Amino acid sequence: MLFWIRILSRLPLSVLYFLSDALLYPLMYYVIRYRRGIVAKNLRLSFPEKSAHERKQIERAFYHHFSDAIVEIIYGYRISEGEMQQRFEFEGVEKVQDILAQTGGVLLLMGHIGNWEWTADMAKRYTNPDILHYNVYRKLKSESSDKAMLALRAKRGGSGCIEKNQLLRRMVALRHEGKPVSIGLISDQKPSPRNAHIWTTFLHQDTAFLDGAEVLARKFGYAVVYMHVTSPRRGYYRGHCEVITADPKNTTDGEITLSFARKLERNILEQPEQWLWSHNRWKWGRADCKNGK
Repeated sequence: MLFWIRILSRLPLSVLYFLSDALLYPLMYYVIRYRRGIVAKNLRLSFPEKSAHERKQIERAFYHHFSDAIVEIIYGYRISEGEMQQRFEFEGVEKVQDILAQTGGVLLLMGHIGNWEWTADMAKRYTNPDILHYNVYRKLKSESSDKAMLALRAKRGGSGCIEKNQLLRRMVALRHEGKPVSIGLISDQKPSPRNAHIWTTFLHQDTAFLDGAEVLARKFGYAVVYMHVTSPRRGYYRGHCEVITADPKNTTDGEITLSFARKLERNILEQPEQWLWSHNRWKWGRADCKNGK
């Protein structure tokens, strides 16, 4: 897989977008019909106020965006620092720098919005030799795919990636190093039934959220920041750092997680086609989680 990524990444982005429009989108939407049932159901329940035609427009726009995100990730293997800075603009970075100076650590929460792999490049915006930045990832089932994604992420700088199950142990070790630390987490996926502790109405649905970031923020005293991502035009993104809390130990149970949920929802509603609707986000209901399925 990595071999083909290296080959395709040599193509101009304009050519990759042509392949996205002419090959990848029709293949996923019309031929393979990749998770179309899940996407349609998610959109129907999330936007009951919209007409079937409006939801279909969002559905098609999502598959176009998803196809673009795939070729952009491939292109990202060889993208220059200068071009990345032109294509992904960050605002509010000074807030993160100030918080890091005060607290020594920050958790950067984001969703699968825009090009979430490119968002990881945000580390270069404020990382310097005195700041360690890591992105948390979930190991893929396919070993070849996992190696390919790690190789892509390694190209974007920062201090590296931390596998989700090793996060707590690594954070303890980082604390002893005594350097400011920022850790990026994509926190919008469904929790397992046994970890579904915090529920809220999200996109018109009763929804459970992962609260791991909140637990870690309180344990280590790390500030929490939400990365609001939008796309002004094809191939270009804008990220804005929004502080959730600089003092997590003085927050109530669920406060950080619910604030993240509200910010994520607002972000999605701004450009709904940019979110990962193919994720089976509402696979389990509250009754399933109570029964420990």
